[in-house]
Amino acid sequence: MYKNILIATDGSDLAGKAVAQGLALARQLNAKATAIFVTEPWNAMAMAALAERSVRNPVADYDERAAAVARDVLGLVSEAAKKQEVACTVVHVKDRYPAEGIVETAKERGCDLIVMASHGHRGLSKLLLGSQAHKVVTLSTLPVLVCR
Repeated sequence: MYKNILIATDGSDLAGKAVAQGLALARQLNAKATAIFVTEPWNAMAMAALAERSVRNPVADYDERAAAVARDVLGLVSEAAKKQEVACTVVHVKDRYPAEGIVETAKERGCDLIVMASHGHRGLSKLLLGSQAHKVVTLSTLPVLVCR
């Protein structure tokens, strides 16, 4: 069935449920897993806020913080995969919007399923916040398992 499962995480509790589901599925199917954390490109507003706090190099500061968060989040996924005896590679994709980074990485890595969480925003909050899960489902040619 599925041999290479991409599991997307942002480190949230909800994403943790998707990680657990993705790893359990990989274990059941004897599939390998790839866990992905995507860091969005920095934006001018965020850099202005850092500059106001007298950060000397706001872009480098942003990159360092993003790398540290990715390391922590993906480290937790690696530990969970080891406990479940699932072969899992971790990937930090930088300077991409989440949906695009997830879909591109799934293609590049030869994945045949994407597992991710959705907060289930509806109405105005969905319009304002968007839904990365919805974008992935729209952009991907692969099956997507959305966990809530």
